Amino acid sequence: MEDFIIKTRPDVIINTAAMTDVDKCEVEREKAYKINAEAVKHMVRASRVVEAYFIHVSTDYVFDGTKGNYKEDDLPNPINYYGLTKLLGETFALSYDDSLVIRTSGVFRHKGFPVYVYKTLKEGKTVFAYKGYYSPISARKLASAIEELLALRKTGLLNVAGERISRYELALKIKEKFNLPGEVKEVDEVKGWTARRPFDSSLDYSKAKKILSVDFYSLDLEGMVL
Repeated sequence: MEDFIIKTRPDVIINTAAMTDVDKCEVEREKAYKINAEAVKHMVRASRVVEAYFIHVSTDYVFDGTKGNYKEDDLPNPINYYGLTKLLGETFALSYDDSLVIRTSGVFRHKGFPVYVYKTLKEGKTVFAYKGYYSPISARKLASAIEELLALRKTGLLNVAGERISRYELALKIKEKFNLPGEVKEVDEVKGWTARRPFDSSLDYSKAKKILSVDFYSLDLEGMVL
């Protein structure tokens, strides 16, 4: 990877690659570390050589979820291995002065929780939705925000995420919006989870809202599932 970057000498590197299956990260720890942390170290090292602007996409799961609405300067405290590896990746990225770490939450497009809810309810089945909170954002809105940030060449940490909402509340909104026949039930945890999840990992996006013109934060139900 380093050799490729040094050979091609890009002006900008945007790292969206990650092992995001939280339970799989808990079990396949070596693989998770290599993808979420070690790979970032190599990209940063090469970025220094070619003097590229480096953008690294991270996660709300660097927090323990005890308070929610986390700001950029709140102290991380991951409670699962996925969050730990992503925090290590952040540390490697921020060791380079010309880098920006974007923390985001619940990114979705053709797959993800909102799409799963829509399809399941449309089939008349039951969705068991976790009552914990997060800040979901569409991949399209995140990409638009990143495009704007490229021109600004911001560095440091920035939260780019959607409105705070629980998965249960979101599932209910989707059911009501599209008049779907399935049922929504709230649960404290989901069967089959290996790793712990933060209860409220929502992110405060006020800093990004002040500098970006794109509306990345509003809840667009149709855009979420259609």
